[in-house]
Amino acid sequence: LPALFKRELQNTEAEEGGTATLRCELTKPNAPVEWRKGDITLYPGLKYEMKQQGSIAELVIYDLELDDS
Repeated sequence: LPALFKRELQNTEAEEGGTATLRCELTKPNAPVEWRKGDITLYPGLKYEMKQQGSIAELVIYDLELDDS
């Protein structure tokens, strides 16, 4: 069975230049997660950090800009 969202992403507000964390909960622990912004797949680096513990997946966005909304 595919992994589904147990708890979906929530809107987050943050200051420009700051950091935002997006978090979701899946029905399957350690299911592969692909973070996307529209059609663009996001990869870890200076701007993005991806974390996953069990069924909780997080995307941390650093140095926020208006384009990150």
